[in-house]
Parts: sequence; C-alpha cells; structure tokens
Amino acid sequence: MGAVLVLAVWRAVIAARAVRAWGYAERDKDLLVRHGLLVRHLSIVPYARMQYVDVTAGPLERAFGLATVQLHTAAAASNARVPGLPPDEASRLRDRLTALGEDRAEGL
Repeated sequence: MGAVLVLAVWRAVIAARAVRAWGYAERDKDLLVRHGLLVRHLSIVPYARMQYVDVTAGPLERAFGLATVQLHTAAAASNARVPGLPPDEASRLRDRLTALGEDRAEGL
C-alpha cells in the first residue's frame, strides 16, 4: 500500500513539472513556444510564416476544460502547439495569431 502511495505522489510531481515545462510568449514579430523536461525545446514561429491556427480539444481535454492551439507553417518541422489552455484563452490566442499573421503576410 505504501509503495502505491509513493508511486502516486511521484507521478503527481512529474505531471506537475511537465505542465510547468510548457510555455509561450507573444512578441512583436514572432511567437516563442518552449517545452520539455529533460531536453528543452524552444520554437520561434514568425507570425508572417503561419499558414493557419487550429484550436482542438479531445475528450480528455474537454473533461478538464482545456484546449490546444496548433500552429501550422509551410515547414512541417516548425509546427508548434500550446496545450493546456482554457478554451477562452485558446480562442483569444488563435484570433490574435491569425490577425497578426495576416498583417505580417501582407508585407511579404
């Protein structure tokens, strides 16, 4: 019984760290997305390179009231996602990124 409790606490600590490992920052010309516990990844996606932005929510995300914003660019390797957002924040981010992408793309 004690081993199960220790394992459950350990899983909760790892899950909390995994959630904190995701982050994003909106800058003037691009969006920064970071993630990773052991290996840190930092993606910089210029607004002008975004082709479209999706908001998705699978059954588990909907059960917890969360959504994921997925950014699509011409290069498959540069696609980024921001999971675990409240649906209102995900919609706001999608609308903002879409508007910024359209504004920046006009200058190309």
